[in-house]
Amino acid sequence: MNTFQCNLAAESIPLTHAWEHTVGSGRALLGLRADWREHLRRAHFDLGFRHVRFHGMLDDDMGTLIRHREELLYSFFNIDSIFDFLLNIGMQPFAELSFMPPALASGHTTVFQFQGNVTPPKDYSEWGTLIGRLVQHWVDRYGLDEVRQWNLEVWNEPNLKAFWTGSMDDYFELYRHAARAIKGIDAELRVGGPSSAQNAWIPEFLAFCDKEQLPADFLTTHYYPTDAFGKIGADTITQLEHAPRDVMRQRAEVVHSQSRGLPLYYTEWNISSNPRDPLHDESFAAAFAANIALSVDSFVTGYSFWTFTDIFEENYFPSMPFHGGFGLLTIHGIPKPVYRAFELLHGLGDRLFNVAESHDTLDVRVSGSEDCAVIFITNYAMPRHRIVSEPVRIQLRGARPPVSALLSRIDDDHANPKRAWQEMGEPEYPKPREVEALYAASALRPEPHPFRVGQDRIEVDLVMPPQSVAALRISFEKKRA
Repeated sequence: MNTFQCNLAAESIPLTHAWEHTVGSGRALLGLRADWREHLRRAHFDLGFRHVRFHGMLDDDMGTLIRHREELLYSFFNIDSIFDFLLNIGMQPFAELSFMPPALASGHTTVFQFQGNVTPPKDYSEWGTLIGRLVQHWVDRYGLDEVRQWNLEVWNEPNLKAFWTGSMDDYFELYRHAARAIKGIDAELRVGGPSSAQNAWIPEFLAFCDKEQLPADFLTTHYYPTDAFGKIGADTITQLEHAPRDVMRQRAEVVHSQSRGLPLYYTEWNISSNPRDPLHDESFAAAFAANIALSVDSFVTGYSFWTFTDIFEENYFPSMPFHGGFGLLTIHGIPKPVYRAFELLHGLGDRLFNVAESHDTLDVRVSGSEDCAVIFITNYAMPRHRIVSEPVRIQLRGARPPVSALLSRIDDDHANPKRAWQEMGEPEYPKPREVEALYAASALRPEPHPFRVGQDRIEVDLVMPPQSVAALRISFEKKRA
């Protein structure tokens, strides 16, 4: 028996729910789709996400800036439609300013099937004019008090040639013109970068801003646990096999130490950077992602999962319900196990209590309040590492008498719509009744769970299967007036 102890009368630490600050999407154009909007609405209300970030706001398919007969034509209508929707449901944009409108671009290099242009501008002053006009439009439409709350992020992963054909100095010049245009409208508007992959360019970016006396109101970067592990071209399982179990915490801690106290946002992360990774659809993703989110909470201001939906088309638009996409939801809106993990995380309070003991694959965390405590447990290991079912005993002290305990599970037998789909014969185009059945198979089903009450403790036993999540909510007697 693996025993873990927690005293709810002891000191606790804040739990900020940094993973709820922002969630990612694919590109801006998808925000005009009705199903994209419905998926985001659900993710906001079920999981607590407050901002959304996407690529391609400045692409030609958005009509933001095009050249017609040598005249530059601006149109912010499509962006307005998306931002109006976000504000209407209680969300805000995390505004990634990318990619380069071909009308301003110095070259023809593009990324993804939607051909986002990744070259520097021919004229940086024209780039600055575009950013200034766009941000001024937002201020005029939504009000200065509203737009001051937004994060305006310059570009996406400029340290990778796939996303920026220029040099680091070229990116800094891009940032200089964007930052000056934004601050020229209002000094309290928030601009930041470098939006790098793999934690890169943070010290260099801050040194540049110091030297040039440029604002940096926040820092952004990205990291995936598959970054830099395994041979080039290796599959996800091989990469994860070689990654340390706490790699995301390690990397976040390093960047936090470099951030000089500025707000730090990871504007992309997932359990892997592979857009067709079978693990994304399985309970391993739920357990691993939940632990990542909890482990970095004290080091970051925001931690944006990539992405909330499989309505996503960087390489192609999928038709298969379970194809290993990045999303929390499938293209049909079926919640994957990782969606349900975020749902359980959303139910945690704003404090964490110390839990004694540790284990190679088990992680136990306790979040409590006067009325209840949630015991959040995972049993996970990286692929090809040893893992077995583990008996767990949790002992709580310092709590009022319990009245009930409800257990929610995510594992092979619970909240597993992929297995239901496989049992259907893996239909590529499931019928409406089959979609309904898959949705039912994805549900969390809290069940009463036994507990024991001793003289000074509450004691609970359960068994954790491999690659699983469990959340046990214990409700206490109310205080007497």
